[in-house]
Amino acid sequence: MNRTKGDEEEYWNSSKFKAFTFDDEDDELSQLKESKRAVNSLRDFVDDDDDDDLERVSWSGEPVGRRTRPGSFQSLSDALSDTPAKSYAPELGRPKGEYRDYSNDWSPSDTVRRLRKGKACSLERFRSLQDKLQLLEEAVSMHDGNVITAVLIFLKRTLSKEILFRELEVRQVALRHLIHFLKEIGDQKLLLDLFRFLDRTEELALSHYREHLNIQDPEKRKEFLKTCIGLPFSAEDSAHIQDHYTLLERQIIIEANDRHLESAGQTEIFRKHPRKASILNMPLVTTLFYSCFYHYTEAEGTFSSPVNLKKTFKIPDKQYVLTALAARAKLRAWHDVDALFTTKNWLGYTKKRAPIGFHRVVEILHKNSAPVQILQEYVNLVEDADTKLNLATKFKCHDVVIDTCRDLKDRQQLLAYRSKVDKGSAEEEKIDAILNSSQIRWKN
Repeated sequence: MNRTKGDEEEYWNSSKFKAFTFDDEDDELSQLKESKRAVNSLRDFVDDDDDDDLERVSWSGEPVGRRTRPGSFQSLSDALSDTPAKSYAPELGRPKGEYRDYSNDWSPSDTVRRLRKGKACSLERFRSLQDKLQLLEEAVSMHDGNVITAVLIFLKRTLSKEILFRELEVRQVALRHLIHFLKEIGDQKLLLDLFRFLDRTEELALSHYREHLNIQDPEKRKEFLKTCIGLPFSAEDSAHIQDHYTLLERQIIIEANDRHLESAGQTEIFRKHPRKASILNMPLVTTLFYSCFYHYTEAEGTFSSPVNLKKTFKIPDKQYVLTALAARAKLRAWHDVDALFTTKNWLGYTKKRAPIGFHRVVEILHKNSAPVQILQEYVNLVEDADTKLNLATKFKCHDVVIDTCRDLKDRQQLLAYRSKVDKGSAEEEKIDAILNSSQIRWKN
């Protein structure tokens, strides 16, 4: 279509010619803003295309930005995360002077190709359901997630929910893109309606559960979580939901009690170590650490007791010991550390046992500046001789190094270590005595 410059100006300034819009605003620039974001503003989810210098989503058959099971909701751990909403509308806008090749007669295939290249085009001419669905089919066949999302936004705006859901139910690729898009923009209402239509009860429950992230008040969040307990989750997720509710309920009680104790100023632990943050909405491991730090000696019957937390939430021995060790070592409560690893058999004999391995115990103790005498005690409990020797050398546990070299009958290593101890020290005298002993049959 040939136009003079004056005709083009009249064409673009005429109110009856409007570009594709995602909202009801009359201003042409505003109409193009939202469409400007779906193809070219997915910076975190796109790859470079060398052929047309276009940023777009590489095709994997899955929604842009995330790999999910086909037709399934994200995992519970994903549902727990607080992901900020992103905008997914295509970048179709250009300055008016660049709209030289504007046409209203493009086919669905031509339109999709232009969208893929980020060129300006209008989708408003596709008015019948058949045309809109053909446009969607072309977008899917192009294997470009940005274009699919752009077309879906258009369909979402121009079709009723019932028709949109019905048509997407038999178009699984487009359906997965819509679900992902709704999650990213935080349109929980439409997402819930979609899951109800598809009869995906578990995904519906998880999507409902995710709404707790928007509730800041602890009491209101607790009550909301209580309403989630009876929803149709999987057995594993149901247990997580119940634990989440129970944990928050307990945190509210602990927080109220500890805030009172701290403000009263009569409890030594709170005077010496003022709390740096509230315990509310913290993870289970953080709550356990807090309990081991501030409430380690409390009776099992109290909500803040570490042992009570361990039993209530079935915390494994390794996790409990690791957390308790970190908390008590930070307080330099070495007697508690010793008791944590001391076990007694039925005959009354005691022995040290560490489900996390004594090499990890040594690392944590050193990180918390434990005295050399304590470090040496636990380095000596490491069973593997090479690991023991490496740890002892690393942390300058001289007696352990000397004794281990003697036990290994390694004269050369003992001679080498002699140069690392202070001249005239007790350690040097001990090494000399061992080297001069006639009772040791050295291997080298």
